[in-house]
Amino acid sequence: MPLSLMVNLPTATSTHEFGRDHLAPLLEPGDLIIASGPLGVGKTALVQGIGAGLRIEERVLSPTFVISRVHRGGRVPLVHVDAYRLGSVREIDDLDLDADLAESVTVVEWGEGLVEHLSAEHLLIELSIQPDLETRTAILTGSGPGWHQRLSAIMEL
Repeated sequence: MPLSLMVNLPTATSTHEFGRDHLAPLLEPGDLIIASGPLGVGKTALVQGIGAGLRIEERVLSPTFVISRVHRGGRVPLVHVDAYRLGSVREIDDLDLDADLAESVTVVEWGEGLVEHLSAEHLLIELSIQPDLETRTAILTGSGPGWHQRLSAIMEL
């Protein structure tokens, strides 16, 4: 059964910091993370935080128009994908994400329902925002025993 954890992220800055300080230290080559939520909720801010935590020196930009960017030079390479304009598993497969998966951390924005087949284990991060308060919530759901252990570590922080 998947393990879930809810985290309150009051600001976009706290979303970035959560990726940098809490997620990135736990990430390993081969990890697949799926970031979901409406436009403007902070998916890219989260990935930018992960990139900072992985010590990626180049700027992590949204790959909306190029679909996928590979960032090297950090502790672990980061593959950042925006699947917003992709409509099928076949289009995902055409990106050959599995070629870099074993040696990289792969984060796919808008990937829910499209990329789970790429790995036996993955982390789904569902971001939401309360418009009246500008507060964000992240629900992290780990699929697989490796994520259960790591989410337990996050809960202890």
